[in-house]
Amino acid sequence: MDRKIKVLLAKLGLDVHNRGLITVAKVLRNAGMEVVYIGNALPPEILNSAVQEDVDVVGVSSLGGAHLSLGGPLVKEAGEKGLTERMVFLIGGVFAPADGEELRRLGFGGIFTPGATEEEIVSSVKKLVSSKRNRGE
Repeated sequence: MDRKIKVLLAKLGLDVHNRGLITVAKVLRNAGMEVVYIGNALPPEILNSAVQEDVDVVGVSSLGGAHLSLGGPLVKEAGEKGLTERMVFLIGGVFAPADGEELRRLGFGGIFTPGATEEEIVSSVKKLVSSKRNRGE
């Protein structure tokens, strides 16, 4: 890849369970990616940071049940702003398998639940970003 992949990570809403997301941040950084971690944020804050930081990936985490109520508006607003054309949106957390399908339908390119391996996460991010960048050329 030409330039280093840049990833923005955030916790959706007021969810305070951040251990998994911090672990993912370290995994991505160790894989050579630039990681910006903004902590807890709502969709407008996440998207503003994504634009300011000019990221390739927006990854959010939800363990508190906000994956649909905040995840849906995040991707919808991103689409309205044209960000889904150049950014990959990922979500991780604990939610029902049926919700994972709904999240994919809403526009998340990657869905990660407990048990996802470091290799799965890194390879998915690289593949999705490569696909997005190649489509933009």
